[in-house]
Amino acid sequence: MFIKAVRVGLGQLIIFLDFITRPRKLSRSPEAQARIAEETASLALYQFHACPFCVKTRRAMHRLNLPIELRDAKHDEGHRAELLAGGGRIKVPCLRIDENGESRWMYESNDIIRYLESRFAGN
Repeated sequence: MFIKAVRVGLGQLIIFLDFITRPRKLSRSPEAQARIAEETASLALYQFHACPFCVKTRRAMHRLNLPIELRDAKHDEGHRAELLAGGGRIKVPCLRIDENGESRWMYESNDIIRYLESRFAGN
């Protein structure tokens, strides 16, 4: 009980610190941002709201100004089941990348951030 309370408290602290220190969004022209929105429509991030690695990944998405769908794998049983069926395990963050009719599941915050930066930072 005590450990759960500490974990919940730390999670809320992480979310608060993220909110007050959130990085500035990358600025793009409206046309370029529309292209990015079209490209990111094939991406979804499975995450837990207070997970530090998920916060890290969401911060990178915010900084890169990427409108990627967030899917709560903790409280939404449908998203949790999708993550397990598609990715093979309940581990977050996990980026689902749909390309050419197939889905690829990318775990590990650093790998996800590297992928997003390589694909979208120059756009």
